[in-house]
Amino acid sequence: MAVTPAPDADWWRSAVIYQVYVRSFADGDGDGTGDLAGVRARLPYLAGLGVDALWFTPWYLSPLVDGGYDVADYRTVDPAFGTVAEAEKLIAEATEHGLRTIIDIVPNHVSDQHAWFRAALAAGPGSPERELFHFRPGRGPHGELPPNDWPSQFSPTASTWTRVPDGEWYLHLFAPEQPDLNWAHPAVRREHEDVLRYWFERGVAGVRIDSAALLAKDPALPDFTEGVDPHPFVDRDELHDIYRSWRAVADEYDGVFVGEVWLPDPERFARYLRPDELHTAFNFAFLSCPWEPAALRASIASTLAEHAPVGAPATWVLCNHDVTRTVTRYGREDTGFDFATKEFGTPSDPALGTRRARAAALLSLALPGAAYLYQGEELGLPEADVPRDRLQDPMHFRSGGTDPGRDGCRIPLPWTAAEPYAGFGSHAEPWLPQPAGWAAHAADVQAADPASMLTLYHTALRLRRTGAGFGDGPLTWLPAADGVLAFVREPDLACVVNLAAEPCELPSHTRLLLASGPLDDRGRLPQDTAVWLRV
Repeated sequence: MAVTPAPDADWWRSAVIYQVYVRSFADGDGDGTGDLAGVRARLPYLAGLGVDALWFTPWYLSPLVDGGYDVADYRTVDPAFGTVAEAEKLIAEATEHGLRTIIDIVPNHVSDQHAWFRAALAAGPGSPERELFHFRPGRGPHGELPPNDWPSQFSPTASTWTRVPDGEWYLHLFAPEQPDLNWAHPAVRREHEDVLRYWFERGVAGVRIDSAALLAKDPALPDFTEGVDPHPFVDRDELHDIYRSWRAVADEYDGVFVGEVWLPDPERFARYLRPDELHTAFNFAFLSCPWEPAALRASIASTLAEHAPVGAPATWVLCNHDVTRTVTRYGREDTGFDFATKEFGTPSDPALGTRRARAAALLSLALPGAAYLYQGEELGLPEADVPRDRLQDPMHFRSGGTDPGRDGCRIPLPWTAAEPYAGFGSHAEPWLPQPAGWAAHAADVQAADPASMLTLYHTALRLRRTGAGFGDGPLTWLPAADGVLAFVREPDLACVVNLAAEPCELPSHTRLLLASGPLDDRGRLPQDTAVWLRV
């Protein structure tokens, strides 16, 4: 039965939010590309899974050079995905299923096909149109050298400047097709506040902010020097005034923000979460943490400590559309994640990775705050090896072909094992090829298997939604053997995760709610296994 989301102003503090990468979720019209029609058809699946909200990666008009993160028009849905009217239907129908909608905003840059940038190219040096971006003359006797040496976000060896025919250069921290906006210009700020209102008026509950710490630039555009503070383009103080003005817009609609904020300094990170700025931010320290007990405990403890002074809830995520899938990463010798270490052919043990991913699911869902679930994680999907001639990710090409890029975690989902393309779409081959054996992970197969990853997530999310002790609130660590993480959530929920080589005894408890794998014949918790208990 359809249910309207409860009118809880603090829903985001404890929510489980499912990330939809539209292009690879479900193909409603059979052209090989996922679309909004495909998502609408799968809303019963998402509601039945037990999540609270859906975060959609960009669905706007885009040349799709960077998977939609190169936006040509924020007020138009890309025809590959549907129309604005269909987006409005999706938001409304999701609400009827008890699901809120979060959209993605990409404020650091636009597509080179955006009307503003095309006008800037046509207008020429010194024009008002170029002031919306970072155009500069080059260095060297003839202006043949870039204005500075800033490193690219896609590759440290790639240039962040492209020269145009009239001799000037423009800045792009990402691909050349993604020119950076000049956030010191009032028109840039006005436009984005208008875009926020446009989508809040259409019923979205929140906004995820891409590359949230990169918008403001040192106006002098100096060369980059490692360790010099303040950084010329990361985490500059001017950002906080921008997000205070955004928060005022969101508060008009009871909207919420989650920022993509990659920062190593906990104190600087927490500044974005002050009561008049962003509501939440992604926890990348936990996402990239290796499967090691001391590292995980330290990551959890530091996350909670850095959020406490500003009263913001933590977020917990194991994977997203940019990082290696959990099953594959946890099956490797190096179980952490770092863009700089990605390479082709890294071996992985899928059985080991799956066992650890199951345990990590229970760990992350028991921690205080909100949790994010990337599509396909509930199916235990591995990272796919995409044939090199089918790779599309600019991260691969900007690396000179050494980095496999992010396409391996973006393979179209398998829904029905017996249907063409595992039920992703009925007619055309998917935009990225599904590997051999992909149908074995299909949702219909897993739904009928009580031991499947999908069944584990179904059960865990039902318990989280209906049971006491989950979501926002305090955490108390329990005494535990070396290699074991154990904590209790009020009033009586305990989570125990064994990362040690030997099985461990469970603490005294009244009920075992859920285990990520079987206990041994003496009722002990084996290695790489987690349990939820009532104590």
